[in-house]
Amino acid sequence: MTNPTAAMLVIGDEILSGRTRDANMHYLAGEAIKHGIRMAEVRIVPDRQDRIVAALNALRTDYDIVFTSGGIGPTHDDITADAVAAAFGVGIDVREDARALLAEYCARMGRDLNEARLRMARIPDGATLIANPISAAPGFVIGNVHVMAGVPSVFQAMVASVLPTLAGGDPLMSQTLCVERPEGDIAGELRGLAARFGDLSIGSYPFSRDGVYGTNIVIRGTDGARIDAAMAALCALFPEAMA
Repeated sequence: MTNPTAAMLVIGDEILSGRTRDANMHYLAGEAIKHGIRMAEVRIVPDRQDRIVAALNALRTDYDIVFTSGGIGPTHDDITADAVAAAFGVGIDVREDARALLAEYCARMGRDLNEARLRMARIPDGATLIANPISAAPGFVIGNVHVMAGVPSVFQAMVASVLPTLAGGDPLMSQTLCVERPEGDIAGELRGLAARFGDLSIGSYPFSRDGVYGTNIVIRGTDGARIDAAMAALCALFPEAMA
C-alpha cells in the first residue's frame, strides 16, 4: 500500500511573530506516522485571506490530505473559514447543526450565544463537521482539507476524531544509531548507505553534548526487515557506536 501524503497549513500572526510557539505540527506529525500518513510539508501563513487561499490551493493540489490549524475562533482576525470557502469557490453562512452545538454548550456553561460566538458556526457550503468535545465549536472537512482549531487541546481532540476516518498506509517505523563523530567525518559512508537502501529514508542529525560532536542517524521506512538490514550495515560502518 502506498502511504498517503499530507501537508499542514498553520495560520496565525501570533505564530509568525514568535508570541505563540506552535505545538500542533509536532503532535500531528507523530500521530500521522502512526496511521501510516507521511507528512511532507508544513507552511505557516499570516491572518491574510489571499495568503491562506494561495497556500491552501497549492497544498490541496499537491498532497492527498491537508490539515489546517488556527483561525476558526470568534474574533475579527479568525478568517480561516472564509478563506477556505473562497479557495473552494463556495458560499459560507451560519449552519444550523453547528449553531445547535454552540447553543447547547453556551446554555450548559451559562454563556450567551452572541454574534461573536455565532461566527464559529459559519461553515462553508458542502463541508462536514469535525467534532469538538472540549469547547463545542466545530472544525470541518471540505474536499481533502481538514480545518481545525489552533488551541492545542482542541486541535488534538479533533485529530483524534479525524484520523480514524482517513485511509492510512503501512505504519512508518524508525531506528536510530548515535555516532560520536561530526557529520563531516561520516557523510561519505552515509551517502553510500543511502544509495544501497534507496527505498528507505536515512537522515543525519548533528548534536553537540558536553563538548562532544556527534550525529544521530535515523533510518525510516515501512519494511521492518529492510530497516533491520540497513541498521546492520550502518553498525558495521561505525562499530564504535555499538560499544
